Amino acid sequence: MKFLFDLLPVGLFFVAILLWDIFVATAVAIAATVAQVTWLKLKKRKVEPMLWASLAIIVVFGGLTLLLRDKTFIQWKPTVLYWLFGAVLGGGALAGRNLIKAMMSQQIQLPEPVWARLNWSWVGFFAFMGAANLYVAYNYSESVWVNFKLFGGVGLMLLFVLAQGLVLARYMENKS
Repeated sequence: MKFLFDLLPVGLFFVAILLWDIFVATAVAIAATVAQVTWLKLKKRKVEPMLWASLAIIVVFGGLTLLLRDKTFIQWKPTVLYWLFGAVLGGGALAGRNLIKAMMSQQIQLPEPVWARLNWSWVGFFAFMGAANLYVAYNYSESVWVNFKLFGGVGLMLLFVLAQGLVLARYMENKS
């Protein structure tokens, strides 16, 4: 359910761009993200740092898109978000803190070198996704970029998580 909640602004952006244009879709994405944070705050639930970062980036880049009537800013938004996540994970690792391990160590026990590889694989994945977004944004039509943003981004993320699961499966204890 959380996965669907997290995808709400992207889904609404996609629907709005099909019905109107990129500027209306950008306003819808901004409103949806603000609504997500507001709803969580009203329910007295924790707003994850990832959602705070997403809110800041959509407000800044979406706001610039609307203010300047230039779709380039909203097209850069996924890249900035991906690269921010990668930088946080990489910076944490360089500072001696594995953030992937901090998030997942309650669910799975891994040797330290595996935690390090897992963390750096996410850094690489986010770097790749940011570059792929820019490649598609600058080399293909707006509609191809929108489809890549929704289906390609989500699909690649699911494939990457699945591949990670297959690699990590050998470290799972057999409870039978």
